[in-house]
Amino acid sequence: MKILLAACNAKYIHSNLAVYNLKAYASSYGDHVLLREYTINQPKDEILKDIYSSRADVVCFSCYIWNISFVKELLADLHKILPDTAFWAGGPEVSYDAVKILENVPYMKGIMIGEGEKTFFELTRFYVDGNGQLADISGIAFRDGDRIVNNGWRELMNLSEIPFAYKNLKEFENRIIYYESSRGCPFSCSYCLSSVDKKLRFRDLALVKKELQFFLDNKVPQVKFVDRTFNCKHEHAMEIWSYILEHDNGITNFHFEVSADLLREDELALMEKMRPGLIQLEIGVQSVNQDTIRAIHRHMDLDKLRKAVSKVHSFRNIHQHLDLIAGLPWEDYDSFHHSFNEVYKMEPDQLQLGFLKVLKGSLMYQEAPGYDILYKDREPYEVLSTRWLTYEEILKLKMVESMVEVYYNSGQFLHTLKYLIPQFEDPFVFYEKLGEFYEEKGYSEISHSRMRRYEILLEFLQEKTDIECEQTSEYMVFDLYLRERLKKRPEFASDQKPFETVVWKYRKENKVSKTAYIEVFRNGKAVLFDYDRRDPLSNNAHTEEIELSWC
Repeated sequence: MKILLAACNAKYIHSNLAVYNLKAYASSYGDHVLLREYTINQPKDEILKDIYSSRADVVCFSCYIWNISFVKELLADLHKILPDTAFWAGGPEVSYDAVKILENVPYMKGIMIGEGEKTFFELTRFYVDGNGQLADISGIAFRDGDRIVNNGWRELMNLSEIPFAYKNLKEFENRIIYYESSRGCPFSCSYCLSSVDKKLRFRDLALVKKELQFFLDNKVPQVKFVDRTFNCKHEHAMEIWSYILEHDNGITNFHFEVSADLLREDELALMEKMRPGLIQLEIGVQSVNQDTIRAIHRHMDLDKLRKAVSKVHSFRNIHQHLDLIAGLPWEDYDSFHHSFNEVYKMEPDQLQLGFLKVLKGSLMYQEAPGYDILYKDREPYEVLSTRWLTYEEILKLKMVESMVEVYYNSGQFLHTLKYLIPQFEDPFVFYEKLGEFYEEKGYSEISHSRMRRYEILLEFLQEKTDIECEQTSEYMVFDLYLRERLKKRPEFASDQKPFETVVWKYRKENKVSKTAYIEVFRNGKAVLFDYDRRDPLSNNAHTEEIELSWC
């Protein structure tokens, strides 16, 4: 008897912690359990062949909003070539309407509902040992002849009972490793499935430290905690942050999703001591509109959040990623405009402008009709319009999102943006107008090189503003060389030939590395870009202004 756990990830660099946890918990049946990870970008025929070749008697798919349609398409063909195989599914995308999915997918045998470790273990025992009945297994819905039987949700388990999933790291080379030290969330944000699980559980800290040490000893590049609000329990967060600080290997980066307004002074003091790049923080702001915050049942002290983000920013050692969600109740275009500007002022390293997804099982799913929220029928169930936001305004925000992603989140226009944005009414207006220009010119549907993005920005300034383009181009040249030593200089860069002799002399006298570069700007300022001394957070070159001898 062979049982295959199949994950279809969004990208190769991702891994699926859920299926590894299921396999670890069912380790006593290890000889019978196979695990395969695919991506939704792989040819389906390639996956069909691999699953067919596995000769699995049971195939269990892990289902999320990014892969459910892909999985259904696979199943439509798999059941034809494997008519005697039992197909199961599990995960958040099938747990909340299990019966309906079984009705619509007749070749699916059953669904594991909710938390799956114990359920999968019992299901494996049923198939391998041939003992018992499906009717006796909690946490499943299944097909019994013409009937669909729903056994309901299983009792939540002790998180410390799950064995460590990562025994062999060779499978995870060049991939992100996910780790959980807690499950559930103490908050009740209406758009989030984590709020459904009210029982907040923590993995035993002795186990956590032992497992983190395994990652540290193996010099894993990044460990991404999937805890929904990592710092909701102060003592738990402090123990883990203290441990990784004390045992820092100089390489591993740890990613945490936190509520910044809950950060305490001792936590901030600890963060200040950390190596640049040891941790990074993802902080959900979502909106600064207080009516919106109340409507989505979110608890957030905006003033405390601002102060915490500012404090962390002052350390210059931690990457901060702040999130906004467009399409929430009571947030119209002008209100979102304001929310964007308020978060932009906080100077995050990345500003993620997302759009509301009305997830099955969430409170928002129930409340959406009352807010006149229309959303896509298919995953990811993204908002189309609300009582406060039209579809046309959603499209405008999509272009703002695109411009923020290209020009802000890329980190490639750092000094250019600092020069330009104060010359516009506010940051949102800058990205809005730039997005409109892309649409007007037909640039939004075309893939552009990095250099072309600079040229388009100059074109926008020349055609739509009175801003001095020569000065802007100087900042652009600075930003270009900040990232790399260019093989080809842009057309808007000033001529460097008059400075070749004096630059050569400086390099020789000061034994400047061959990989470094010196640019002389129009105002006479000379800057050395040292690519051997990069910033550990931004990966930008170290820069210093130098004095050239003109004699």
